[in-house]
Amino acid sequence: SQSNGITEGFHTKMEMMSRRAYGFRNFENYRLRVLAHCGWNGVFSRV
Repeated sequence: SQSNGITEGFHTKMEMMSRRAYGFRNFENYRLRVLAHCGWNGVFSRV
């Protein structure tokens, strides 16, 4: 059986970030904050 728990967890993180993002002045800052919160380390890995 497949579960969408990972997707739901990511969606919940995004909702939390959007609630906290009212102080951001532009979308790029918001995007970087979301990536940092989700564990992005700044390196793109190409498989």
